[in-house]
Amino acid sequence: MALRVGVDTGGTFTDVCLYDGGSKQLTVLKTPGTPHDPGEAVLVGADEAVDLLESSYEEVEFFAHGTTVATNSLLEGKGAKVALFVTQGFRDLLELGRQRRPKLYDLFAQKPELLVDRDRIFEVEERVRYDGTIVRPLDPSTLEEQLEQHQDVLSEVDAIAVCYLYSFENPVHEEVTGKMLQAKFPQAFVTVSSDVLPQFREFERLSTTTINGYIGPVMQNYLRSLRERLAEKGLGVAPKVTQSNGGIISFTTAEDMPVRTVLSGPSTGVVGAAALASKSGFPNIITLDVGGTSSDLALVNNGTPTSTSGMELDSRPIQAPMLDISTVGAGGGSIAWIDNGGLLKVGPQSAGAHPGPACYGNGNIEPTVTDANVVLGILNNEALLGGKMPIDARLSFQAVEALGKRLGLGVEETAQGIISVVTANMAKAIRVISVQKGYDPAEYALVAFGGAGPLHSGRLARELGMKITLVPMAPGAMSAVGMLMTDLKADFVSTARTVLEPQALNRIVDVYESLKADATNWIREEAIAEGDESLHFFADLRYKGQNPACQGELSPPVHSKSALAGRDQEQPR
Repeated sequence: MALRVGVDTGGTFTDVCLYDGGSKQLTVLKTPGTPHDPGEAVLVGADEAVDLLESSYEEVEFFAHGTTVATNSLLEGKGAKVALFVTQGFRDLLELGRQRRPKLYDLFAQKPELLVDRDRIFEVEERVRYDGTIVRPLDPSTLEEQLEQHQDVLSEVDAIAVCYLYSFENPVHEEVTGKMLQAKFPQAFVTVSSDVLPQFREFERLSTTTINGYIGPVMQNYLRSLRERLAEKGLGVAPKVTQSNGGIISFTTAEDMPVRTVLSGPSTGVVGAAALASKSGFPNIITLDVGGTSSDLALVNNGTPTSTSGMELDSRPIQAPMLDISTVGAGGGSIAWIDNGGLLKVGPQSAGAHPGPACYGNGNIEPTVTDANVVLGILNNEALLGGKMPIDARLSFQAVEALGKRLGLGVEETAQGIISVVTANMAKAIRVISVQKGYDPAEYALVAFGGAGPLHSGRLARELGMKITLVPMAPGAMSAVGMLMTDLKADFVSTARTVLEPQALNRIVDVYESLKADATNWIREEAIAEGDESLHFFADLRYKGQNPACQGELSPPVHSKSALAGRDQEQPR
């Protein structure tokens, strides 16, 4: 018996998918999430799946895990205490950012809180020019004195991030600093920008490196603990974790680069849906993944999910290859409420896994999308999850009726209003990834999955003029199923600041060879069998003198990928 297991932890439920290669049997399970320790739900769900087949962990040949720990740590402000080392004169870069105002006319718009207090940001006397030449060498003895001077502060932090100017051209100063910090403060998670994001745009590189440090200790502790507990149960293979680009990496790699996992769960749902829809004759789809807390949407062309080189999460830029997924706070647990103008709103606040919707009977009295579906009879009024989870429909009616009285509507009208509002929210998010980018939703099939996706697909398709909707056999666990359909994948990126002309050929070849060497080393470390690997090279270009750089598309999921971002650097200072 050769077993493959995929486990996806969401905001409300943990989904488990187990495939028996011998009998070709696919087993799908759901278990309530455990927010206090997401790893507990992973183990409970995996135990139940293995026991159901009367098997054991020793027979598992593949174990993949999708997690929201990194994302939630950032969104909830529960990351590590971080210190930051920057080039002298750039202490305030993290706060200044790009000085853009996304909400130009909002007088009360607030910038996100800094992940690093200013008294833990240290300037270092070093300077590398835009072309990699060293203007001011880093003096190790001076840096040692600086570390001694701030030892009290640095001894109390959980992580230390290092981001020097133009380190993507010459990382030697960051490498020296990183080694000294690791030796002097072994308790800290040390991360340097030349490892995290060796490409230009200093603010985005600084933000991404800082986030990697902020969520690093949290993810490291979580994955390390889960890895040890799985080993104690008899798991003999190295577990994998899904990353934002739709591929998977080992737990140990993710422990060093957790910023790659900010879209860990949603990405594999898109990969799985794209594969299944293509086999069904629908290569062009829009995916609708509705969970308990949010809805994730993505566009797929010719069987390949669209990708992007970065995103903003809670107004903080993260530069890393990832699938282009739009998220809106509209899930089964999203709470319906009335704003100051007396209008009905739904989300982004969610009842989560506990207490959950009112019908769960755990004390929540606010109506949710799930409660509205119970009132309208769309969901069973006695139990969910195929009868495994009893509910109290009376509580749903009470919660929706109380909201309806404030709106002057009956209970059914209020429930229908909640569904209409959440449908409009989802439609708006789909238009962002389709209409606003030149794609007509009517030309795509809608693939609905997640615990609540199929409940809303019909209304949403009608709203957008879409003629075809597809529902997988196990929609509630599509992300877990997708984990069994994805490949090991890594992206290696470098900035080549040069004009595309014959004289630059040697340099361009050198950059590609360096990326190829990095990819080859990774393939060896991941123990990928010879013949299973696949290398794809790409270049992100712009016209000479163009600013900012064009954002190119990344590759489809492959075993391994080496990508080159060949953009010009901004004008040298």
